[in-house]
Amino acid sequence: MKRPSFVILRHGLRVLAMLPLLVVLGVAGVYVFISPSLPSADAMRKVELQVPLRVYTRTGGVISQIGEQRRIPVTYDQIPELVRNAVLAAEDDRFFSHHGIDWTGVLRAVVVNVVSADRAQGASTITMQAARNMFLSLDKTWRRKLQEVFVTYRMERDFTKQEILSTYLNVIFFGQRSYGVAAAAETYFGKSLSQLSVSEAATLAGIVQVPSRYNPMTNPAAATTRRNYVLRRMTELGYIDIETARTAHAERIVARSYAPVFDAEAPYVAELARQEIVNRYGPAAVNYGYKVFTTLDGRLQTAANRALRLGLIEYDRRHGYRGPLAKANLPPNADAAAIESTLDGRDNIGLLEPAVVLSTSGTTARVHVRGSGTAQIEWSGMSWARRITKGQPGGFPRQASDVMARGDIILVVADHRGSALLAQVPEAQSALVALDPLDGAVVSLVGGFDYYSNQFNRVTQAKRQPGSGFKPFLYSAALENGFTPSSIILDAPIVLDDASVEGGWRPENSGGDFSGPLRLREALVKSRNLVSIRLLRDIGLPAFTDYAARFGFEKAALPQNLTLALGTLSATPLQMATGFATFANGGYKVSPYLIDRIENAAGEVLFQATPAVVCSSCDDASVPPPPLGPQRLPEGTTLPEGQTIAGLLPPLDPVPSAEQAAARVADAPVRLRALASVQGGQGALKSEHIAPRVISAQNAWLMRDILADVIKRGTGRRALALGRTDLSGKTGTTQEARDTWFNGFNSTLVATVWVGYDEERPLGEGEEGARTAVPIWVYFMREALRGVPQAAQARPPGLVDVLISSRTGAMTDDSDVDGIREVFIEDRLPTGAEPTTPDHVPARPPQPGAGEGLF
Repeated sequence: MKRPSFVILRHGLRVLAMLPLLVVLGVAGVYVFISPSLPSADAMRKVELQVPLRVYTRTGGVISQIGEQRRIPVTYDQIPELVRNAVLAAEDDRFFSHHGIDWTGVLRAVVVNVVSADRAQGASTITMQAARNMFLSLDKTWRRKLQEVFVTYRMERDFTKQEILSTYLNVIFFGQRSYGVAAAAETYFGKSLSQLSVSEAATLAGIVQVPSRYNPMTNPAAATTRRNYVLRRMTELGYIDIETARTAHAERIVARSYAPVFDAEAPYVAELARQEIVNRYGPAAVNYGYKVFTTLDGRLQTAANRALRLGLIEYDRRHGYRGPLAKANLPPNADAAAIESTLDGRDNIGLLEPAVVLSTSGTTARVHVRGSGTAQIEWSGMSWARRITKGQPGGFPRQASDVMARGDIILVVADHRGSALLAQVPEAQSALVALDPLDGAVVSLVGGFDYYSNQFNRVTQAKRQPGSGFKPFLYSAALENGFTPSSIILDAPIVLDDASVEGGWRPENSGGDFSGPLRLREALVKSRNLVSIRLLRDIGLPAFTDYAARFGFEKAALPQNLTLALGTLSATPLQMATGFATFANGGYKVSPYLIDRIENAAGEVLFQATPAVVCSSCDDASVPPPPLGPQRLPEGTTLPEGQTIAGLLPPLDPVPSAEQAAARVADAPVRLRALASVQGGQGALKSEHIAPRVISAQNAWLMRDILADVIKRGTGRRALALGRTDLSGKTGTTQEARDTWFNGFNSTLVATVWVGYDEERPLGEGEEGARTAVPIWVYFMREALRGVPQAAQARPPGLVDVLISSRTGAMTDDSDVDGIREVFIEDRLPTGAEPTTPDHVPARPPQPGAGEGLF
C-alpha cells in the first residue's frame, strides 16, 4: 500500500509537469479571444499619425502648421544619437537587448513597489509605450493590458528596433500639445533636434515619464531634478563623460513656449489654405497631415509684411501719440529680473516690441526692451509724438519728458543693437497683394497689420471703393470706343440730374479746380473727375459695365449711374490687382490663385492647379521693346517719409544676381510646366489653359504707357524713388480719404495697396493715395524688384507715332512749337488741326451706342 505522502508528491509532480502546458494553453486561449481586436502588422505599418496640416511657400518654406496636435514627424536617421541616448537612459536602457518585455525591469519594479508600498515604479518598455500610444486606448483594464502585451510581441516580431524607437519618438506626448521629440524641441527651446545641447536633450527625455510634473515651463525645479537624473544615467551608461555631465548639470534650464519655426510669415495665407482643406475634405482634415503648397514667394512675402507695417507706422506717426499702454510701478533699485517682469504677458505686435521706460534726460530716453535689454531712444525717434487731446494732436514735444516717464509701458521698433524708436499700434489698416500677371499666381498677400490682433483679411474680404484707381478701366473702354490719347475732353463744371440732390449733382475734381480742354492722356495722368464723368456718359453705362466685366469685375456690383466713373463700386484689393494684371500682361484675363498643389501625408498629389496662362505667341506677334536706360530722379523728388524706421531694421536677404532675380520672378510653377511642355515639343497648350485676350494688345500698351506717365509726372511720382522706367500705376482716393490706393505694375509683377480704417472713417487732412499707399508700394517693390532687370512691355504692331499739338490734340508738323509725339492705333489717327473751345472739340468717328456727347 502506497503511502499518502508519496501519492501527493506524485500528483504534485504531474501538476507541475503540466503547468507549462496549461500556461501555454491559457495564453493561447487568451490570444484567440483577444486577437480579433489587435491590429495586424500591415495595419500597424499603415497607421496614420495625427499630423497637423502644413502650408508651404512655392519653394517648400514652411508657412504654418494647423491642427490639434503639434507634431513634426522625423525618421530614425534624423534623430541625433544624443537625443536617442538621452531617451534610452531615461526610459529603457535595455531596449536593444530585450524582446519587448524587460523581465529584469519587471522584477525591479515589483520590488520597489512592494518596499515603497505604492505604484511609483513602472516597468513599461519603449516598445510597450509605443504600442500603447499608437494602437491602443489608455484604459486601465486587464483586457487593455493583455492587448498591450500581444501588440508589443507583434511589433518586436515584425519591426526592427530602429523602426520601433523612431515610432516611439514620434508619438510620445511631451506636454504643451506637443507630440514627438522634434515638436517638443521646437516648443520648449525653439530649436531643431540637431541644435539641442546635452542639457536640453536630457530635459526633454525627462519630461516623458510625467509631462505634467516635469514640464520645464510650469515646474522648472522638478524638471531640473529629473534632468539631473537623466544626466547621471547617461554617464553610468557611457553615453557622455563626467565632464560633459557636469557642464550640462550646471546649465540653467531656460524654457518658454516657442511658436513653431516658420520660414515665411503669412498667417492670412495659412488661414485661406485651411479653409480650402476644410471645404474639400472636412473639418477633421487639418489633422490628416495634408500639405498645401502655395504660390507664395517667401522673400516677397517678407518684403510685403515689412512694407505694409512701415507704411502704416509712418501714417500713424503723422496723427499724434495716444500715450503709453500702461504704467508700471518701477522702484529706483529694481534689478533686471524685476524690470523684465513688468513686461510679462505682452507680446510683439508686428514690428513692435513692448518696452518699459527707465529714464529720460533732455531729448533722449532709456528703455528696457522685452527679452533684449536696454536701448536708447534719440530725439528723432520720439519728436513726432504730439499728444492727442480731444481727438486732435497737440503741439510737438520739446523734450523727452513731454512724451514719456519712468515706468511707462510703450511699444518700440528696436534694432537689438541698443537703438529704438517710439511707436504705437496703428489704428488704420492696410492690405497688400501681389500677383504674377502671366498666370495670376499670388506671390505675396498681407491682409492687415497683425493677424493675431485681427483676423479680418482685407485682401479678400474688404470690399471698398477704389476711387480714381478704377479710372484706367474707363479710359481703356474709351480707347476701345474710338477715343485716342489725344482726344480733347472738357474739364469744366457739370450739373447732372439727381433726384436725391436739390439742384442736381455737381461733381468736382479733388482740388476743386478746372483745367478746361484736356487731352485724354493728361486727364488720366491728372485724374480729373469731370473728364471721367463725361467719358462714361459718352460711352454709355451698359457698354462700359460690359467692358469692365472683362477685367473680372462683377456687373451686378457696378453702380448703374455716372458715379461709377469716380470708382464708387465696391471691390477687394485682390480684384483690383487682377484687373490691373490685364494691362501688365498685354491684354489677357488671368484668374488669381493661391494654391499650387495639395498632397496627402504620403506625398501623393491630390490637387494640382492648372491656371490659364498668358501665351502671347498663341495669337499675335510683337517686336522687341526699345532699350531702357537708367532713370534719373527729377530735381526736387523726395523719398517716402520715415526712412529712419526702415533704416533701423535689419536688411533682408542679399541682393540676388540678375539670373537669380529673373528666375525668381519667373518662377510661376504651373506656367513654367505648361510652357516647358510646349517648348519641349510635347504638344500645344489646351485652350482652357490659355488666358483669353480681353482687350487688344494695342489698347493694353497705350494704357500702360499712359499709366507710366502717372508715375513720371502724376500722383505716383513717389515711385520714381525706385529709379526704374518700366513701372506704371494709378493712385486712388475716395471722398474724405476714407479709402486710399495704389495699383502699380511692370511686366513681371502687379501689386495693389489699400490703406484706410475698417470703420470707413476719414484718414485725415492731407492724406491721399499718393501719401499713404504709394510709400508702402515703393517699400515692397524696392525689395521685390531688387536685381530684376528692367523690361518694358513689347510694343505690338499696329501702333504709330504721330506729331500732335499739345493744345488741340490734332496732327501737326515740326514747325509747331507746341508739337509733341503721341502714340496711336494706326487706324485711329487724329484729325487735322481744329479750333478748340468750351463748346467745341475736334471731331472723331461716330460711335454706336454712344451717349449724348461730351457736354
